[in-house]
Amino acid sequence: MPPMISIAAVTKRYKSGLVALDAVDLEIAKGEIFALLGPNGAGKTTLIGVVCGSVSMTSGKVLIDGHDVVWDYRGARSIVGLVPQEIALDIFSTVWRAATFSRGLFGRSPNPAYIEQLLRDLSLWDKRDTRIVELSGGMKRRVMIAKALSHEPDVLFLDEPTAGVDVNLRRDMWALVRRLRSQGVTVILTTHYIEEAEEMADRVGVINHGRIVLVDEKAALMRKLGKRRLTLSLQKPLPTLPKELAGWPLELEDDGRRLSYRFSAGAEDTGVPTLLRRLNEIGVDFKDLDTSTTTLEDIFVDLVGRAA
Repeated sequence: MPPMISIAAVTKRYKSGLVALDAVDLEIAKGEIFALLGPNGAGKTTLIGVVCGSVSMTSGKVLIDGHDVVWDYRGARSIVGLVPQEIALDIFSTVWRAATFSRGLFGRSPNPAYIEQLLRDLSLWDKRDTRIVELSGGMKRRVMIAKALSHEPDVLFLDEPTAGVDVNLRRDMWALVRRLRSQGVTVILTTHYIEEAEEMADRVGVINHGRIVLVDEKAALMRKLGKRRLTLSLQKPLPTLPKELAGWPLELEDDGRRLSYRFSAGAEDTGVPTLLRRLNEIGVDFKDLDTSTTTLEDIFVDLVGRAA
């Protein structure tokens, strides 16, 4: 099956010489949730702008469900919904008018039942006759999402959709995203809340300095790059690591009261039993132990640091 979105060698170079995107290649399948992660200025929003047609590329090619975003802009844009970072609304319009007007802009016939359900899903139904100027920031963000979904797009871009909003909106947002995915909608999101990507995404891409650093399935990424950590609370503090433990990836913490050991989450031989036996042999006793697993945020920070 051909990808829903195909990005080939896309470059964006400004007159100043700044290269915002550097030969980006990326394919996104129909019906997947794809999380694009990267630090500020990495090129996330520029890439979304190129795909959605609001930013011109210097070179390259982008297809959305077979529609070229340059030569068949109308066809491509008609199946895309975009929730940008910045709130841009007619503040004197009502919630209902904003959603229905946006649907009409894409040439869709009126469908009051669909708009009603959409507003209910976003907890906006009780506010349908309220002017946008009277809404809170979180409610305005909900209206932005309603506008993006008003024409029933096959692809939805969410550019930092929950930045600075309340927990209830995040919960509603991700419930809605799950329903959209179950209906075959392709969702691409950028977020600073990496725990959201860890919970929601099927695949993760990391972009830095305009280049794609890595793309992989979330589960595979966690297996390949994830680390586990064993922390031992020692009976007696150690001033330094014993020479018998030289060569082990160990660190003393909390003024020698804790000993930590990191190992690969996917390793067949973790080395933990051997380490515990060695500690017993040299008389290092512990009173408690704890294990933890690397989060997607840890992996992201490590990848960006290596690519810097």
